[in-house]
Amino acid sequence: VQLVESGGGSVQAGGSLRLSCEASTSTYSTHCMAWFRQAPGKEREGVAVIDSDVGTFYSDSVKGRFTISKDTAKNTLYLQMNNLKPEDTAMYYCAADRQYYGLGYGYHYWGQGTQVTVSS
Repeated sequence: VQLVESGGGSVQAGGSLRLSCEASTSTYSTHCMAWFRQAPGKEREGVAVIDSDVGTFYSDSVKGRFTISKDTAKNTLYLQMNNLKPEDTAMYYCAADRQYYGLGYGYHYWGQGTQVTVSS
């Protein structure tokens, strides 16, 4: 499974962006999909996850501002990001697996990332 992210960019604080992650195939391998981010000098952190059986889950830092969704017909994962803050600046990655890993690192498939920069 190949994952390709898009939609990153530069915005001012309070603005919005929608990230997309297109999967090369729709199989059981993309049963669970998630968004992670990594800022310079920091560890990669889980942001949001969506699973057909479990539902959605968000990190406390983005809860209420970000929304994860999945269009199965288009094999595409989305992350709608509203009320962006400078601390949201990071490289954003999507991940997929047949198993549920929540916001952990166990995902087998990863994209190359898309940069999000939020200025104050």
